[in-house]
Amino acid sequence: MTQQDKNQQDKNQSSNLPMRELGTQGLEAGAIGLGTMGMTMAYGAGDEPGGIATIRRAYELGVTLFDTAELYGMGTGSNEQLLGRAVKDFRDEIVIATKFGFDMDAPQNAAGMALNSRPDHIREVTENSLRHLGTDYIDVLYQHRVDPDVPIEDVAGTVGELIAEGKVRYLGLSEAGPDILRRAHAVHPVSVLQTEYSVFERAVEAEVLPVVRELGIGFVPYSPLGRGFLTGAVKPAAEYPQDDMRSWDDRWQPGNYEKNLTAIRELTALADAKGITVTQLALAWLLAQSDDIVPIPGTRSPQRVAENAAAAHVTLTSQDLARVQEILPHGAAGSRYPEAIMPSW
Repeated sequence: MTQQDKNQQDKNQSSNLPMRELGTQGLEAGAIGLGTMGMTMAYGAGDEPGGIATIRRAYELGVTLFDTAELYGMGTGSNEQLLGRAVKDFRDEIVIATKFGFDMDAPQNAAGMALNSRPDHIREVTENSLRHLGTDYIDVLYQHRVDPDVPIEDVAGTVGELIAEGKVRYLGLSEAGPDILRRAHAVHPVSVLQTEYSVFERAVEAEVLPVVRELGIGFVPYSPLGRGFLTGAVKPAAEYPQDDMRSWDDRWQPGNYEKNLTAIRELTALADAKGITVTQLALAWLLAQSDDIVPIPGTRSPQRVAENAAAAHVTLTSQDLARVQEILPHGAAGSRYPEAIMPSW
């Protein structure tokens, strides 16, 4: 069998990857998506050939939601360009999500990158993203972070105009709380919310997810594998290079690291008993929370993509879910971001 025949066979078999509805506006995607941030930032030097191979392998396996952002190229467009090149032969068969919301020309301060969701900036970033991606429409356009200086009504209205113009299909928000969601949704329907959520990070469960369900908004968890901790392939913070965010992530710091490693070992024992990996357990746990959830694990590895996609076929029993809750009743030890850049709801 040639490689081309094998790829087609994989593609045919991938039709079994369950499709999920994200919101009530018509957006659909395979149950597992792919986040591309780590292909160009946050986890050491990028690897474009590896990134393209990973994206194409994901497509072969039935992944249809691909997530990028202006920020992931630090204003150069490199992450969007990589994705655009990788999907050019099947662009109309997938969902491309990208994001605006930062001022890439402003100096970084103690609170991180400066925010900018002014309507003129939204339009500028959208035109850049279309060019970088090599496409004439964006499926999901997210506000990357809520800008306290720009009314969310203006943001939703501007994206609504872009939707009316055919440049965007769906409005998304990221790290938005209940009040912002309600106000935006009243101006233009929000199709999807993206926020960190995993067995390690549970903050959205109390107030955000109930509002998402009330308004008919889909949910896309980012960092569903705890930034790699839930893969089990971890080492202490001091052993990562400075350009890897795990070198400063609180969950990897002494004290927290040991507690989280203990939890991973217990989750791994549960996964082993089911004949799956701890990564698949973590993704299956998310999928079991609701059928309006599509996680976007990031990876640079085609092999990891295949492992992640297979999680969509894992069934967890009520006993399995109870055991996960027993191991991590409140999520991981350590904050998901430093206080200065923690998203505020």
